Amino acid sequence: MDQLLSFINENLLLIYLLVFTVILGFEVISSIPTVLHTPLMSGANAISGIVIIGAIILLRTSSPTDYFTLSLGALGILLAMVNVVGGFAVTNRMLEMFKKKKSTK
Repeated sequence: MDQLLSFINENLLLIYLLVFTVILGFEVISSIPTVLHTPLMSGANAISGIVIIGAIILLRTSSPTDYFTLSLGALGILLAMVNVVGGFAVTNRMLEMFKKKKSTK
């Protein structure tokens, strides 16, 4: 428990920044019209790709006994990959809607 409290005290500014960005992101996303959600998913794929690269770098530079950093890196890769795969699936589905259907005559 003391380690958790000391971690929070040492990183209080970063925790405030994280909470602020989560709230700001929620407010920005909730104000976007529904029509724009699918095109913005493609842009989010690029950001998730950067998160994947950052998480891989985090895993490569961390010590093998630092389980907290290793688990954060693995979680970052997992969540970003879910976002990338889902984003590509939604984008592909959206692009299929614009293809002309073959007529059966």
